[in-house]
Amino acid sequence: MGEEFVRDPDDWLRRFSPDEWISAALAEVRRAEEAFRAKNARAGVAGCKRAAGMALNAALIVAPKHAWGRTYVEHVEALAKDDDAPEPVRAACLTVLGAPMPGGAVVALRTPSSDERVLEATKDVMAHAYAVVKKHGA
Repeated sequence: MGEEFVRDPDDWLRRFSPDEWISAALAEVRRAEEAFRAKNARAGVAGCKRAAGMALNAALIVAPKHAWGRTYVEHVEALAKDDDAPEPVRAACLTVLGAPMPGGAVVALRTPSSDERVLEATKDVMAHAYAVVKKHGA
């Protein structure tokens, strides 16, 4: 059984419990889905990165990894390189990280299927985080 969670409102990570981080990630991925449906790719991609990172915050509470950094994107980048993570999870991280943000000099062609790939990859990262949390009894 995992160590009992102690909330710390002044700590960036422990201000929410693992379950609360997972709930926040689920809400964020729903907002990303809505953004993609509304053809707001910038909000969709940003939401996917936030959702994946929020879920990984839950995993960090039960299985601390200081090398994962502090930001949502740093968490996803670190998991993409983590040899202890399953290869499909690392690949999902790369898909989330590689999703092009609209704007700038390069125009990225977007399709519903490319948006769906990013959403599914985000959900794979979130599922991995959830599995880590449950494995540690949280």
